[in-house]
Amino acid sequence: MSSLGKKRLETLWAIAGYAAGGGTACAAPTPCAEIPKQVIVAASDILMYTTIWKIYFEEDLSHKDLLGMLTELGLVTLVGAGTAYGVARGSTALLKEVSDWVGPAGWGACAAITGSLTGIVGIAWAMYCDRRYCDRHLHILSS
Repeated sequence: MSSLGKKRLETLWAIAGYAAGGGTACAAPTPCAEIPKQVIVAASDILMYTTIWKIYFEEDLSHKDLLGMLTELGLVTLVGAGTAYGVARGSTALLKEVSDWVGPAGWGACAAITGSLTGIVGIAWAMYCDRRYCDRHLHILSS
């Protein structure tokens, strides 16, 4: 398996782990404490982003690098993605507050939604890192 193939496989395992962890954390009912739980899941998502970056580039993601990438992606994309992510996490918290009263079926549905959201943003970030990695190595090979 190529180096890129190993990176992709390791990234998929990391995303699966973070998605399962986030889903599991959100499955337990905690009435009136769902918004703080979503903040913790969002922090876990940030850890996932830095883990994926480290898998691809074997370096820690610094604030300088992050600002550079956000500039490259464009402020409009950043604001749109950030707003969508915030709305999704907030909606999940509200849904979870309601589902706490439904019982196990509601808890399972919220766990699936939270895990899926983490997986989707993880895959999107992995695709971005994969493109940057391929562009970097193509540039090095053509030099």
